[in-house]
Amino acid sequence: MKNFLKEFEKFIMRGNVIDMAVGVIVGAAFQGIVNSLVNDVISPLLGLIANTNLSYLVVTVRDVDIKYGSFLTAVINFLIMAFVIFLLVKFINKIAELGNRKDKEKTPEEPAKPATKICPYCKSEIPADAVKCCHCTSDLAEKISETV
Repeated sequence: MKNFLKEFEKFIMRGNVIDMAVGVIVGAAFQGIVNSLVNDVISPLLGLIANTNLSYLVVTVRDVDIKYGSFLTAVINFLIMAFVIFLLVKFINKIAELGNRKDKEKTPEEPAKPATKICPYCKSEIPADAVKCCHCTSDLAEKISETV
């Protein structure tokens, strides 16, 4: 049982679980703000245009109320939430892109070593790490030690 509790504690204390919990809490609070915006600001303004409260729009079919006004309110809530999340993700991606760009600017890249070199004896192109020329069979290790 102790191992299980330690494993659970380790799982809970991982950064991504805590980040997710904070995100859910902030998202729920933000949903309350969006609901208030739609119910208390947008719906009344649309109601002024339509001369009715959007939430009370109902069609009755055989004593069954189809509350399409509530559905429209939910659609407006969804569209606002989706738009705000889109803007938030776009903003976060832009910040990450700027961070990546700064990291690339800080670390200068070394120039790539050439893949080939010229044999000093026969002037043929050979692999850069060759110690013997494949064309004239000259031993290049001696030439390298002389130049060093």
